[in-house]
Amino acid sequence: MPPQQELRPHEPRHQDPRPAEPRTAEPRAAEPRPGGPRPGEPRAGEPRPGPRPPEQPQEQSQAAPPDAPQDLPQEPSQDQSPAPARPQGRGADTRALTQVLFGQLKDLEPGTSEHHRVRGALIEANLPLVRYAAARFRSRNEPMEDVVQVGTIGLINAIDRFDPERGVQFPTFAMPTVVGEIKRYFRDNVRTVHVPRRLHELWVQVNAATEDLTTLHGRTPTTPEIAERLRISEDEVLSCIEAGRSYHATSLEAAQEGDGMPGLLDRLGYEDPELAGVEHRDLVRHLLVQLPEREQRILLLRYYNNLTQSQISAELGVSQMHVSRLLARSFARLRSANRIEA
Repeated sequence: MPPQQELRPHEPRHQDPRPAEPRTAEPRAAEPRPGGPRPGEPRAGEPRPGPRPPEQPQEQSQAAPPDAPQDLPQEPSQDQSPAPARPQGRGADTRALTQVLFGQLKDLEPGTSEHHRVRGALIEANLPLVRYAAARFRSRNEPMEDVVQVGTIGLINAIDRFDPERGVQFPTFAMPTVVGEIKRYFRDNVRTVHVPRRLHELWVQVNAATEDLTTLHGRTPTTPEIAERLRISEDEVLSCIEAGRSYHATSLEAAQEGDGMPGLLDRLGYEDPELAGVEHRDLVRHLLVQLPEREQRILLLRYYNNLTQSQISAELGVSQMHVSRLLARSFARLRSANRIEA
């Protein structure tokens, strides 16, 4: 008979939960291996383990089907109290405080110390709204402290005109007032040259159209392209561009940046030779009215119409010698009355 093969324990692919039946023949004991038993193999003389019963899943606090995703939020049970809602942030606190202060301000008499205290608390609580509106004008090269101060004036006006009974939130009511006050400041006080309101509003549209056309064509648009986009004339486009440069005036004495050339005053200015005779012409105009009418006409014909003495004599019907004497007498009177030479 062939030698009986050694039986080794092995894990069945599908375990049967029923207990194993006893074998009819007892197998031989396994010979000890030089390296010791394999992991999971029983030692010599120890009983071989039977098939393990199937593991029972751990009890969970809440039963869920095996194929249900574990990351889905579960509804709290009835015995659990709902979690408290988180605060929405500083904005919600400011709105709540503003509503309470307006409720107190409505019952106070204007001009009293308590009214001033509550009004000042309202202004201080809503200053972040002014800073948020002022940040939109950060690119205007104007100190932000001045812009915030102007926006605060708009905030005070909004507080004085706000009516809580209308059912409108105060930030919704105050934002247009604050922004309008800042825009009015830039229009009336910042610009060196006052620009009409229509031209200023058109300048904003020209800037927007310039950005859109630059993105569309990949280059700076021309004046006809901007005029066609806005359906206005090219002269209006050029006027808007000039109006946009009127925020700050360039000094005539300031040197040009980059090229190192002298200022505009040194390049454009020159000495007018007629300036030296301004005072004399003003004096002559004053003295001419003191002369007789005929002598005034002779001087005008001689020095303004550039006529000769013979032409003047033919014009007046007198001799040339008499015209010469009248001119000499007029010069003597003018010199005697000339305060500069005196």
